[in-house]
Amino acid sequence: MNKRLIVFVMAIMLLPLTALAQKDIFDKYSESSEVTYVNIQPKMFQMIAKAGIDVSDPEAKAYMDMVNSITSFKTIVSDKSSISADISKWVKSYSRSLEELMEVKDGGTEVKFYVKEGKDADHIKELLIFVSGIDKAMKGNGVEINGEQRNVETVVVSLTGNINLNEISKLTDKMNIPGGKQLEKKK
Repeated sequence: MNKRLIVFVMAIMLLPLTALAQKDIFDKYSESSEVTYVNIQPKMFQMIAKAGIDVSDPEAKAYMDMVNSITSFKTIVSDKSSISADISKWVKSYSRSLEELMEVKDGGTEVKFYVKEGKDADHIKELLIFVSGIDKAMKGNGVEINGEQRNVETVVVSLTGNINLNEISKLTDKMNIPGGKQLEKKK
């Protein structure tokens, strides 16, 4: 009986470590030459926000406030089936701790938006966007990445901070990113 209790206690103690290991999909592929990996630090967002923005304009000020609230932006783009499968598996596991906001399916492409709630209904701590099957929609017409023509199969984006959903929805709407209007309706 004591051995079972010890094993049970050890398993419970290791659970948080398992969750942390699952969060590292971006770290796992950060050095891989088989993906396009982007990691933008908060300082870069602050520099972009200050570049030529008229802070007397209320819309520009709201944009600056949103940009300054971002603590992390990471993305992985893959055209490899094995990596796409690994990312998909990670998203499925990691998204259990998030709330699914929206799912869009069109022509074999699937887009899912997940969030982790923030301090109130208008704010989130994390926005995770997962896009799979892009290659099906592109029908063999790849995109140019770093001067190379590539097919894109999977994209995963993680945006963290104290993010105002109202501002994100305005930004995605202006950039014509699908789901901008739906994000505003979800708040």
